[in-house]
Amino acid sequence: MYGVNSGILLVDKPQGMTSHDVVARVRRLAGTRKVGHAGTLDPMATGLLLIGIETSTRLLHHLVGLDKEYLATVRLGWGTTTDDAEGEALPAASAEAVAAIARAAVEAGMAELTGTIDQVPSAVSAVKVDGKRAYQRVRDGEAVELAARTVTVSAFELLDVREGAGWLDLDVRVACSSGTYVRALARDLGAALGVGGHLTALRRTRIGRFDVAEAGSLEGLDVAAARLAPAEA
Repeated sequence: MYGVNSGILLVDKPQGMTSHDVVARVRRLAGTRKVGHAGTLDPMATGLLLIGIETSTRLLHHLVGLDKEYLATVRLGWGTTTDDAEGEALPAASAEAVAAIARAAVEAGMAELTGTIDQVPSAVSAVKVDGKRAYQRVRDGEAVELAARTVTVSAFELLDVREGAGWLDLDVRVACSSGTYVRALARDLGAALGVGGHLTALRRTRIGRFDVAEAGSLEGLDVAAARLAPAEA
């Protein structure tokens, strides 16, 4: 039975915080250690994080498997060791090669990454390898090769294109199944276009039927008023 203080909290995670940082903050605000989250967001990412409090933490394993939606920016021109802006830059393509990429080629590359695809997760990820997180193995100096996993990208939509000296920024919308790495989509799109690519911004806007517009900021968060009752989740 769910207690009167249990519930699901929708939080708009700010940039620079880990998902665990958000959980720690909610623990202090709610006055309980029994707090967890469904679906990790990297520190550079912002957006919707579902938090379970007290007995509602048992709902989290159902929520983590829901489809998700993101707004993201992909930078073409070079890749990185982490497939996002926080990693070390890999050798860059020539400015001429980047400038020669047509919008039609970008959209064709995105179409190839739409639907049911086999995706290799980023090496610096939370995927477990023999019981240990891949990112921890990388930090320990180990070479990590992850197996491809089948995921579904139901939408990979190009919203805007901006061009700079040696780079091309793509603002995109991604709707996908749980377990899809948007960083890996950026990496694979850049590879397909022959210039490399990585993620520079990521915002999660939806998890299942929950929208980030319904989420509260951590600043001044009233846990008791903001949480959803278990039946609403």
